[in-house]
Parts: sequence; C-alpha cells; structure tokens
Amino acid sequence: MNDEVQKWYALQVRSRFEKVVSMHLQGKGYRDYLPLYKSRRRWSDRVKEIEVPLFPGYVFCKFDVRDKLPILVIPGVMTVVSFGSGAISIPDHEIDGVQNIVNSGLMYGPFPFMSSGTPVRVKHGPLRGLEGHVVEVKNTYQLIISITMLSRSVSVAIDRDSVTPLTAQYAAAVS
Repeated sequence: MNDEVQKWYALQVRSRFEKVVSMHLQGKGYRDYLPLYKSRRRWSDRVKEIEVPLFPGYVFCKFDVRDKLPILVIPGVMTVVSFGSGAISIPDHEIDGVQNIVNSGLMYGPFPFMSSGTPVRVKHGPLRGLEGHVVEVKNTYQLIISITMLSRSVSVAIDRDSVTPLTAQYAAAVS
C-alpha cells in the first residue's frame, strides 16, 4: 500500500461497534485508531471503571479512499464521513494531537466542541509542542484538541504556566 495516497478518515460505525470494527480493520491489515478513555459507570450494586470510545460512533482509519469497498463491508461500518460528494480526510496533526493526549499519562476525556477560544501551544511537559484552545474551568486550565471535521474535541487538564498564546499571525498561517 502506497503511504502517500493513504490519509486518515473517520468511519461512522454502529453504536457500540467501535471495538469490533477496529479488530476487523486490524485483521484486514489497515492502520486504525480507536482512542479510549476510562469512565466510571454506576450500576445498582457497584461502580466500575470501563474503557469507552473517546469519539462514540467513530473509528479512524488510514487508507486510500479510492479503495474503500473492503472497509465498507466490515460489519458495523456505516459510512466514511464525508461532506458533499466526497470523503474528507483528517489532517495528520489532528490525529497526532489526540494520540499525544492519550499517551501523555494525564487525565483526559471528551469535551463539547469549541469553535472559539484562545489558540495556544504547550511550552513544556509531556504535551510540549501540542497546539489547541484553552478554556478556564474552576481555576484550572483545560487544553482542548479538536477534530474539526467531526465537531468533537478532547480536553486535558493542564497547568496554566505550561501554555503560551499563539500570535494571530501564526494561528492564521497554521489554519
């Protein structure tokens, strides 16, 4: 498979089929990404911590969009997320940002999508170099990394001294 024509795409999957789809993709040799986070769930007799998808209903996969039929026939896959007539790829830096948060060892979880906010770059710590938006929540900062195409975001608690605002010129150049 030629890596130059392969890009990341979001697959919309049936509810609670994310892990099944991920296993099938791996079995067919595709590079997939299913970010999970730990969530505490309460039942009548106990509380249990389980791993659930960070983006429910979606699995990310890197493939050549011209050859999507083998992916669409996987049980649970509904469609490749698209706008208009074609599938829209997800930039590598957005997938890398989510992977950095998941692998950082910090507490993280889903967060409502933000379309506005101050763009920042993390200056030090395990997330150094990562860019996102910051919101203040109860005297602490939350760094928000967004997957723009899905209108979904991930938040991670971060020390307010760890981030520096991006200049307007730099933010416009990156967009």
